[in-house]
Amino acid sequence: MSASAQQEGFGSKKAWIIPLLCLLAGGALIGISTNLAKYAGEIGLTPLAFLFWSITGAAFILFTYALLRHELPPLNKPILRYYSIAALVSIAASNLIFFSAIPHVGAGFVALIISLPPLLTYLAAIVLRIEQFTKLRALGVVAALAGAGVLAARKFSASDANVFWIVLTLCGPVLLAIGNIYRTLYWPKNLSATALAPGMLIAASGLLGLVSIIPSYSLTVPIAELLPLGLIIVQAFVFAGQFLLLFLLQKTGGPVLLSLLGSVGAVVGVPVAIFLQGETPPEGLFLGASLIALGVILVTYGGVKMTESPTEEI
Repeated sequence: MSASAQQEGFGSKKAWIIPLLCLLAGGALIGISTNLAKYAGEIGLTPLAFLFWSITGAAFILFTYALLRHELPPLNKPILRYYSIAALVSIAASNLIFFSAIPHVGAGFVALIISLPPLLTYLAAIVLRIEQFTKLRALGVVAALAGAGVLAARKFSASDANVFWIVLTLCGPVLLAIGNIYRTLYWPKNLSATALAPGMLIAASGLLGLVSIIPSYSLTVPIAELLPLGLIIVQAFVFAGQFLLLFLLQKTGGPVLLSLLGSVGAVVGVPVAIFLQGETPPEGLFLGASLIALGVILVTYGGVKMTESPTEEI
């Protein structure tokens, strides 16, 4: 075997490291984000105001980063359409649902529900032939979904269950799964994650700004204290890292691995909600979290096996 062939083989076997790191770091930021949203409500920030100003700040951060790297994308109709649709389903609508639901169902439950998109994403990816079907990855997706399902079922059966907000929260993962597939199918050619992320955030900021036209939805931030402003700045940096990693993971790991961001976010977000925010642990937490962790391991390992033997059914 030639030296170049050996080097190519070595590189392909190590190609999973970058998407795995993006998955773990991005998922951790999602878990932190849900808890910051709960704390924002406790200090007087409305979900819309906190989300709008945080997304706007993240857009500015990533736009500056893209400008410094000379990776600003061209502005034309197809790319603007891509930004608008991706921003609506992946950021504006889904996050507004999650942030609004947190005061009613808890940050821990929302963090767990964000782990639900894998099955929907995987099924769509198989149907559209974006992903090759493998038994190992399918088992991992089912395990992650089963873990979140256990926790959701326990939440519904609670005596103080708020059915409306539970059902509405469950709509969020559907939007995230649609966004995962859409961004994969219509990713603009020859454009990097650094170029696309700020555009999507700017579009999301604009969409959220339109929501403020509705009565009782305000973008006002209490300025009597510095804490609300400081929290928005922290969330802006969290969002900037989260969505940059999201695009990097989408480019290197595909839509199914991308959909497991929520599963990792649940593993991080639930303990933070319990130990730092004083939430009551969801019933079935150990079983649900164990299944979610197993799902992440199986899907990641399945991706490694696909890289090593792309034509072999796992």
